[in-house]
Amino acid sequence: MKMAKAVLAAAALGLAGAACAQSAASGPAYPVKAIKLLIGFPPGSAADVVARIVSPRLGETLGQPLIAENRAGASSSIAAEAVVRSPADGYVLFFGSVANAINASLNKDLTFDFTKDLAPVAGLTTMSNLLVVHPSLGVRSVAELIAAAKAKPDAILYGSSGNGTSPHLSGELFNLMAGVKMVHIPYKGSPQAVTDLLAGRVQVMFSPASTVLAHIKAGKLRALASTGAQRTAAAPELPTVSESGLPGFETSIWFGLFAPAATPRDVIDRIARETARVLAAPDVRAQLARQGVDPMPKTPEQLGEYVRDEVDKWGQVVRNSGARVD
Repeated sequence: MKMAKAVLAAAALGLAGAACAQSAASGPAYPVKAIKLLIGFPPGSAADVVARIVSPRLGETLGQPLIAENRAGASSSIAAEAVVRSPADGYVLFFGSVANAINASLNKDLTFDFTKDLAPVAGLTTMSNLLVVHPSLGVRSVAELIAAAKAKPDAILYGSSGNGTSPHLSGELFNLMAGVKMVHIPYKGSPQAVTDLLAGRVQVMFSPASTVLAHIKAGKLRALASTGAQRTAAAPELPTVSESGLPGFETSIWFGLFAPAATPRDVIDRIARETARVLAAPDVRAQLARQGVDPMPKTPEQLGEYVRDEVDKWGQVVRNSGARVD
């Protein structure tokens, strides 16, 4: 009996030792230090607004600060490349968007593959653009804008938050479907484009709702339509572009979290779970709603499939419209 007990005790010690060795080998649980989130657009942009709502809460649930850093340029490709070149340990994340899906075909100079070099982690949000004009243009509907653009080809300027962004390709798709030629003027971000729109230096913009709603309410800009498949809760009185004479027209701005491709799956899963929890929080959803933004929770697999579909969709628009980097 004593010998049996001794054998059992030794076995228990052996199992405990093996567990400790395994724990030591695998290292401490993620995360153990602050995490950096790179945003490819400037302060005040739609991406920045959403990131500043989500990142503090995500940091709280992960148990470490999530530090949002703006690294604007090349329609967020600069920030994306920085993340691709970062260690694949979950401590540098990318705030990806529809702009990256567009640039996969539009920008021939990219040094990385968006669908291969970045791992999808979690879906975040989606929102419609609003088609807005400067009041001096004198149009009050999509039909009137099309008529004005047809009457004066190349005379109407539309601003965007940069080459390859959703506002840029929304304008190219509009040109293609309406049979008009408005001229694209790219900026480094939505705030800069809106500044020139308010001054009348450009006359039209497909803008994230969050950057123009206050100006619409103040009467400084006129909203003609929203670009989603359904009317947006941010401005439910506005018809969609599809309702306004261009059936099938649909564009949106979406955001998601991405990591370097070789990031361990357990790290990705941890971030994905906590992100879904944050997006389900009533106060977070309320903050997003005030900006005209809808939660878009997606698992890594769902986000990956969504991104591949978006890359295919926008590749067709780029080819059919002849869009290029200005």
